[in-house]
Formats: sequence, C-alpha cells, structure tokens
Amino acid sequence: MSSTSVSSFAASLLVPSKNSSFSNHKRRLIQCSLGGTVVEPKATAASEPLLLNAVRGQDVERPPVWLMRQAGRYMKSYQIICEKYPSFRERSENVDLVVEISLQPWNVFQPDGVILFSDILTPLSGMNIPFDIVKGKGPIIFDPIATAADVDQVREFSPEESVPYVGKALTILHKEVDNKAAVLGFVGAPFTLASYVVEGGSSKNFTKIKRLAFSQPKVLHSLLQKFATSMTKYIRYQADNGAQAVQIFDSWATELSPVDFEEFSLPYLKQIVDAVKQTHPDLPLILYASGSGGLLERLALTSVDVVSLDWTVDMAEGRRRLGHDIAVQGNVDPGVLFGSKEFITNRIHDTVRKAGKGKHILNLGHGIKVGTPEENVAHFFEVAKAIRPSSSHTQVYLLFFFPSKLKRSIQTGPGNAEKMCLHAVNSLSEAHKVASDSELPVFILDDVGYTTDSRSIPGVQLMNRVESEISVMLTDDLVEDG
Repeated sequence: MSSTSVSSFAASLLVPSKNSSFSNHKRRLIQCSLGGTVVEPKATAASEPLLLNAVRGQDVERPPVWLMRQAGRYMKSYQIICEKYPSFRERSENVDLVVEISLQPWNVFQPDGVILFSDILTPLSGMNIPFDIVKGKGPIIFDPIATAADVDQVREFSPEESVPYVGKALTILHKEVDNKAAVLGFVGAPFTLASYVVEGGSSKNFTKIKRLAFSQPKVLHSLLQKFATSMTKYIRYQADNGAQAVQIFDSWATELSPVDFEEFSLPYLKQIVDAVKQTHPDLPLILYASGSGGLLERLALTSVDVVSLDWTVDMAEGRRRLGHDIAVQGNVDPGVLFGSKEFITNRIHDTVRKAGKGKHILNLGHGIKVGTPEENVAHFFEVAKAIRPSSSHTQVYLLFFFPSKLKRSIQTGPGNAEKMCLHAVNSLSEAHKVASDSELPVFILDDVGYTTDSRSIPGVQLMNRVESEISVMLTDDLVEDG
C-alpha cells in the first residue's frame, strides 16, 4: 500500500467453503477493495528460488523445504554408488560423483534446496592437516593438534588451489537445477573444526579441546583465527561458483558453556558473517548447532540470516526467543521419519504452525538417519509441498484497522463475503447495511488497541500497519490445502 492511497480499502476474509462445516472446514481467502484499488500481496521474484525469497521475508506460497543430509545415507541409489566407490573422500572429491549424488534427492523429491555433497572436513588437507573419513569410525585426524608449534604448521586455506572440484561441482549444480531450487553450500565453523583436529576425530567428552581452551587459550585462539579466515574464503569461493546460500555447521559449539561460547565460538562466527557480508551482502547464511537451546539468543548475535533449530527446541519458543526479524529453519525430529505417514503429517503441520507465517525453511532438526524409509521421505516432501496459507482455527473473522482519524464503527457483517467489497472508504454506513445479518465476528483495531464483539481469536498478528491506511490482519497459521 502507498501512503497516498488513503481512499483505498482492502480486506481479506476467511470464510468456510460451501461444502464444509464450521467444526471441520477448509478456508479460502477473498480479497476485497474499495475506491477502485486492490491491495496485492507483495510480489515474489519469479526467477528466484522459493528458499531465497522466504529467507528475505517475501511472501511465499508455502515454506520452502529441504532436509539436512538429504544427499546420501538413506537412498538406495547412493548405497549403490558406495559399493562401487567405498571411500567417502573419493566420492566427495570427484566432480562427477559429487554432482550425481547431490542431484539424487533433487531428481526424486524436488526439494527447494539442493545441497552440495561434501563434508565440513574437506578443507583440512589444504590446510596441512591430514585426515580421512573411515566407514564405521568416522573422521580420523592423523596428527592431532596440541601445541603452538602444531598450529604454526596449519596453513590458511586456498580453495581455488586445494578443492577446485567443489567449485566445478557447484557450477554444474547451479546450471542443472536452473533456479528451480536454491543450490546450498556449507562449511564447518571454527570451533567445531578445531574440536575435530584437536580431539583427533569425533569425541564424547571433548576433554582435549577444553584442556587446550582452558590451559592454553592463546594457542586455541590462534587456531580458531586460521579457521575463521579460511572459512570466510571458502564461503566466498562457494558463492562465486554457484552456491546461493551457505550453511555454517557449528555442531560442537553447544558443548561449551554460554560464557565459553562467547569467547571461543561467537567472535569467530561473527567475524565470518561480517566479512562475507562485505563482499556478498545478498548471500543468505544459515547457522546450525545441534543442542542449541541454551544458546539461541547468542546464535542470533552472529547476524546470520537464518538460525536452524534442532528438535529439542520447541519451534514456537525458538521463534519467540530469536525474534521475527531472523529466519528459522527446522526442526522436525529425524526420528519422526520412522513413524507412520499420519504421524509424519501431523508433525509437519505442528512445526509449520508454530513457525508462523514467513521466514521459515521447513527441515529436520538434524540430518536424516541411516535406514530412514525412502517412502517416508517422499511423504515428507509431498506433505510439505501441499501446505498453503490458511487458518486452522474453527472460528472465522474479519479484522479491520482504522486510523484514529477515520470512523471506527462497524457491526458484525453478513455471510456473503463478496458483498463486503465496497466502493468508498467513507461509506461505512453501506458496510453496515451489507453486513447487517452476518454471523462473522468483526475486529476493529484503532491506534491504541482493538475492540471486538467479545469473541476472541488466538494467533492474530498484525502483519502490516501503515499510518493513514487500512491494513488487514489474519492468523499466521498454515494447514495443508484441501
């Protein structure tokens, strides 16, 4: 709405469809205008992937959806490749294999994000840190870092020289997907990478990294700085070669207490984000840390565009704690995909409802588990893609915003929604006449609060308040479109 179109009046009405009951209904949106001006929803860029539009706060028809670890593990087609190429590094460092594996879920499920098949440890060889990923054992660092002298031997990463296959694969993926989905890159966060190279691989207790942090903090800070500089370069490299968003995995940062997170993780994450935004201001950055419930507010301080929540955080609570200015991703428990299709459907709807309207990427709260039935993954995507804006409440209502200078008097309106489209903003008496027999609650919001006909509707949010204009307010719930 423009500030000069005071004579325009627009309202959206949620009404039950003709064949549904009040207690079990589907709903449709009806847009009405007065004064000859129809207020259109904010347009989205047709050429941009849905995921990017959602992160940027544009109106989207549904939450975009992709799944962490969607490339590999659970798919039969991936397992066939593993039989032929048993080495993970061989699979993840060969351009043709990387592209093929990355596209496997895209070809079957058409997710809204296609993530590069790789590993957060991929840069280590280029930093003079020999490693391997062994089936059944996970990552192995051959020469764990323990001293200042060890840190001195770590080189800053040059992705062009060390991992040219990553850039080539991303370029091919971008061309293959052709903006029908967003191509996602990813990197490891400094503290998580440091944890691997100090511990010598995965860890349960993180005693070695904490010993270094608490007894020789300068040594650890030196290592963290090298990782921060290197990952900044790596993100820029991925973006320059086709990645349209990049996820930063700080999986082990939640092993730190809040005060230690503020010293050993937060400053380096913030440094990476700030540096990348200087050169790539429009590149969405997503931050994920498993078990992050105790650190949510601190994760937001990194200035990333999206915080990905794990399933141990209630989505509605996480949204409140982070604030609505930041996008959220997640957060269905990966174990849900072992449940019945009805159970999966209910959990998807619950997550989307709690996330609310806008700035939400539907995802799992962690990566897909080995052994997850492919048909359940297919069902997850089917349900996710069927979601459309509507309301899950059993009540129906109209809500108008009247600036204080305008008359704020209108009575409960009639059932014929189309007739509510009147012809002039000053013709409230006509609205009253048309609306005389309605059973719909009407909410009148003024500059200091709102009045109602005494029936309350939960979940109402002010979506757009513009001085001297009339704005529409609807619930932010989403349910599957029938």
